[in-house]
Amino acid sequence: MLEEIKGIGAEFASTLAHEGLFRQFGNRRQIAAYAGLAPSPWRSGSIDREQGVSKAGNPRLRTTMIQLAWLWLRYQPASALTRWFHERVSMSGGRSKKVAIVALARKLLVALWKYVTNGVVIEGAVMARA
Repeated sequence: MLEEIKGIGAEFASTLAHEGLFRQFGNRRQIAAYAGLAPSPWRSGSIDREQGVSKAGNPRLRTTMIQLAWLWLRYQPASALTRWFHERVSMSGGRSKKVAIVALARKLLVALWKYVTNGVVIEGAVMARA
């Protein structure tokens, strides 16, 4: 089913299927946490900060999703996720591209999970020709 989306080949589809999308998750936060792409908040008294992603998850799935996020930008330029990424990066420069690609990887993982489990097609995604 993943191979139907342009930019996702057999190897990526196989890795995603074997490393995480075969499991049952209750919500989007659970799948992001499993992949190590969930935010890790830090609270102490009145201080409330984000420390970035936890990285306490499946490293193979996390790496695959970050690589797939870069490919997504290349092969799906008209999708809503790609537009979101470019809007976010255009507001600031430098290091923000690396931070935004991890955020895109998380959003993409959740969108692919919804596609595989419920058949919800990603907004603006182009399907590959058979």
